[in-house]
Amino acid sequence: MIHEVFMPALSSTMTEGKIVSWEKSPGDKVEKGETILVVESDKADMDVESFNEGFLAVITTDAGASAAVGETIALIAETEAEIDAAKAKAGSGGGGAPAAAPVAAPVPAAAAPVSVAPAPVAAAPEPAKPSGRLVASPRAKKLAKQLKVDLATVAGTGPHGRITAGDVELAAGKTPTAPVVAAPGVAAPVSAPAATPTAPAAPLPAMPGEAVAMTTLQKAVVSSMVSSLAVPTFQVGYTITTDGLDALYKQVKSKGVTMTALLAKAVAMTLRKHPVVNAMFANDATQYRSDVNVAVAVAMPDGGLITPVLQNADQIDLYSLSRTWKDLVARARSKQLQPDEYSTGTFTLSNLGMFGVDRFTAILPPNQGAILAIGASTPQVVATGDGLFGVKRQMQVNLTADHRIIYGADSASFLKDLADLIENNSHALTL
Repeated sequence: MIHEVFMPALSSTMTEGKIVSWEKSPGDKVEKGETILVVESDKADMDVESFNEGFLAVITTDAGASAAVGETIALIAETEAEIDAAKAKAGSGGGGAPAAAPVAAPVPAAAAPVSVAPAPVAAAPEPAKPSGRLVASPRAKKLAKQLKVDLATVAGTGPHGRITAGDVELAAGKTPTAPVVAAPGVAAPVSAPAATPTAPAAPLPAMPGEAVAMTTLQKAVVSSMVSSLAVPTFQVGYTITTDGLDALYKQVKSKGVTMTALLAKAVAMTLRKHPVVNAMFANDATQYRSDVNVAVAVAMPDGGLITPVLQNADQIDLYSLSRTWKDLVARARSKQLQPDEYSTGTFTLSNLGMFGVDRFTAILPPNQGAILAIGASTPQVVATGDGLFGVKRQMQVNLTADHRIIYGADSASFLKDLADLIENNSHALTL
């Protein structure tokens, strides 16, 4: 029997996917549950497993190409004798519509038979220390157990530093059964004493007059932004004095705390007091959330943006929140986030203050009630309570809210409490 491999839907908004790499070549034996390719969805790269055992007979969509969800991208023959028949079927355009049960499916973020945990990719040229979250194919993990190889000592040569079966065999001193093909910008190692993931290569600059096709991520951003036009929104601005927050940041910066974590923690604690700002409009009702999950916009190196989510940010201590944020950013930029790490936000922060922007308006993301735009904190001459003038550091924040569920008084009250926390009770962020 010949089975079709279809482009899977890796998210509810995905309409097409780009094939990052094929883990198998035509003619290779394929085990049920084995990763056969890596697909780029609208937010991340994910492994795709085979639901059938057999031989990969024909690849109809090569690595680097895109295909619509449900489109046939390969054929698997149950026996070697059927490989020629599969080739003939592909040559005659015999691929059909997807069957009720697809042949290939993404490895889910949880409850997968073999979990594939991503590893952060260093943003700097120096080697990054392994974080324990290694990217490895199921076959590579199986081989590592058989050959007693510690994956933390293996340098991955697959996409984004992914560890392949060949890398494990090489680390064990064996000749790889399949050639180790290095990903672009990553040399195939002669030996692998330690994991040394590298940052993805920067995209080449566009030439004047050149039309550059959008990435899958950029297309997803366009779709989200266009859909936001149907939502009636309004903006409310507020000026917050940050002297206390800046002083706290100087104290905790040496302990690895980031300003993003401080702001996210402050917003999360304030959202807990204002559940309507953390809610969303759904089915002509206000849908209140049980969790406070703060998403933060991050620019991607190849264009577009992604919003990693600090889940339950109001309940996690500041130092753990900072460590989580650094890990999320590293894996976001190497496109190794799991769906629940970028799609579960209940409120979003967009901070352009590090670029010197003093104020801007953010566009409301789908399935959220509000987003906060944060400008730079700069010294300002202000009048003091005793009638004199002084210099204080202040930042402008601007809340964009869904007017179907959030009203002006709700927004003003939220911003007033946020300002009070930052200006007068910033020490509470470390409790």
